[in-house]
This record gives sequence, structure tokens and C-alpha cells, in this order.
Amino acid sequence: MNDQLLMENYLLLLKSDTEVYVHGTLESSNEDVRKVLKNGLDETMKSQSDTYNLMSEYGWYNIKNISSKEICKTLEKVENK
Repeated sequence: MNDQLLMENYLLLLKSDTEVYVHGTLESSNEDVRKVLKNGLDETMKSQSDTYNLMSEYGWYNIKNISSKEICKTLEKVENK
């Protein structure tokens, strides 16, 4: 297993963790529990951002800019279904 694959898996894990923290924070009825979950959410989101930035530096996570024309084509397909 190489570094890129490890970081991709770690990024996916962080995204899953974020979902758990969001739902826990939203559903918590106890303010102390909510604060702990919110802190976990903040830390997880920072780790996700740091991991994404590092992957971008290595060229392992590239974002393709999409033209307005391509976006309109996709919207038309979705609207016509």
C-alpha cells in the first residue's frame, strides 16, 4: 500500500467521522455532550482540511474546473428525468 492510497483512505475515514459528529451534535440534548461532539467535529474538519491540502501539494487530489456549458448540460439532464 502506498502513501497516496493511505491518505485517500484516511480522508474517507475523516469524512465518515464528520457525518457522525454532525449528527451527534445536532441530536444531542445535553449541552456538555454537545460541546464535546462539536470539539470533535472541529478537530476532524481541521484534519480533513490538512489532509486535503497535503494531498493537493503532492498532486494526489486534483480538482477539475468545469465550464458553465458542462454544468448547464448536466442540469438539463437532471431536469429532464
